[in-house]
Amino acid sequence: MIDKKLLEILVCPVSKAPLDYDQKRNELVCRASGLAYPIRDGIPVMLESEARALTTDEKLG
Repeated sequence: MIDKKLLEILVCPVSKAPLDYDQKRNELVCRASGLAYPIRDGIPVMLESEARALTTDEKLG
């Protein structure tokens, strides 16, 4: 689980759009850029090179 206050201030480093927390995959999702950032040991890894590209279904969902 990620701290709600932290989630409120974090934005996507690519698009500067807000992020959604995906508890199932433990990652922060940005639909605007189509990227999902992993959370490792409770710390969001906000590097584009570490992000996973969203599938088409995930972008729409």
